[in-house]
Amino acid sequence: MKLRLLSLSIPIFVSVLLVAQQPAPQRTSPSDPQQPAKPPVALPIEAPDPVDEFVCPMDPDVHSLTPGKCPRCGMTLVAGVPDFVEYPVTLKTEPRAVKPGVPFEFQISVTNPKDGKRVTDFEIMHEKIFHFFAVSQDLSYFIHEHPVKGEDSVFRLPGTLPKPGLYRMLSDFYPKGGTPQLIAKTLVVPGAPFNTRNSKLKADTGTQQGANVDVSLSMEPAEPIAGMKTLMFFKLSDAEGFEPYLGAWGHMLTASEDLIDMIHNHPFIADGGPNVQFNMIFPRPGIYRVWVQFQRKGVVNTVAFNVPVSELK
Repeated sequence: MKLRLLSLSIPIFVSVLLVAQQPAPQRTSPSDPQQPAKPPVALPIEAPDPVDEFVCPMDPDVHSLTPGKCPRCGMTLVAGVPDFVEYPVTLKTEPRAVKPGVPFEFQISVTNPKDGKRVTDFEIMHEKIFHFFAVSQDLSYFIHEHPVKGEDSVFRLPGTLPKPGLYRMLSDFYPKGGTPQLIAKTLVVPGAPFNTRNSKLKADTGTQQGANVDVSLSMEPAEPIAGMKTLMFFKLSDAEGFEPYLGAWGHMLTASEDLIDMIHNHPFIADGGPNVQFNMIFPRPGIYRVWVQFQRKGVVNTVAFNVPVSELK
């Protein structure tokens, strides 16, 4: 399960070689001078126990004894994943003042925390080197796009935000030599009184209609509890023409109604049939907006559910 949790206030082995140590050669005791010394005996060195060397950088719970691809997300397994270090993201807009309904350009750059220089090399994740999400404060607006990296290593993406208010931007990337990153930024579009209250979502787990397929949801437990694993079963009304989208059978973005918690993950179980399972741990009680994306016959379907999460009692 790929489950990466980002909790912010609003402003992913060491290969162990086990070698049997050869004991010290046997010597004749000084008290028995008549017994000749025996030559050292070479003991066979036992083969080391197998070690899980290869791991998926995006799903660290996926281990393998041999190189290959992650069966869950398709990423190339690596011999070891460095300790996580956050790579700062700078988000600018051109023009600087964004107006609702007026086109502008996102400009995004990534800094290497080790030397302070702009990162130029990125690993491919799900067929792209950069995934960019934007969510409005009332959670009615959602995009999942892929900015283009320029010769200056700045990622650029044209955009238009529909209304005034606060937006949360999520950058998903994998700097070469680092670890997969999920970094959030906030952008405020002026033009109306700023609403500091939560969006106050209403629970909605009924069947949702996509562009060319309907999606229904069932869960185990039926009423999710904060801090405990929830199995989320999505069923497509028609699996004919169901195909991978960006290297996975589905993509999910989850946001708490106050936009503090944002989670991006991919299916835990999927085989191209109508049933797709995601595993989720909701961090806090409340209502979460859950967007899922499935591709059928070349069309990307984006549907959303409002999932209420209870407190453990």
